[in-house]
Amino acid sequence: MANIKGSQKRAEIAEGRRTDNRYNKKTARTAIARLRSITEKKDAETFLTKVNSLIDKLAKRNTWHKNKAANLKSNLSKHVNALK
Repeated sequence: MANIKGSQKRAEIAEGRRTDNRYNKKTARTAIARLRSITEKKDAETFLTKVNSLIDKLAKRNTWHKNKAANLKSNLSKHVNALK
């Protein structure tokens, strides 16, 4: 642990951000897996908008790279469009 008061505070803030990022990433990964398991096109289309929102938030906060977010959104859109 840090000895200086300012570095202690930064360490606490970094820990809080790390836990927030872990939670948000896990939530998004679970939502993506759930979207891939949906077989009805109408349900998948409505859920896709929510998943895209989660992905965009992670990209905006630099938790995920913007290209990773774009690739995920593209592949998920292809998956949903391929459903019958």
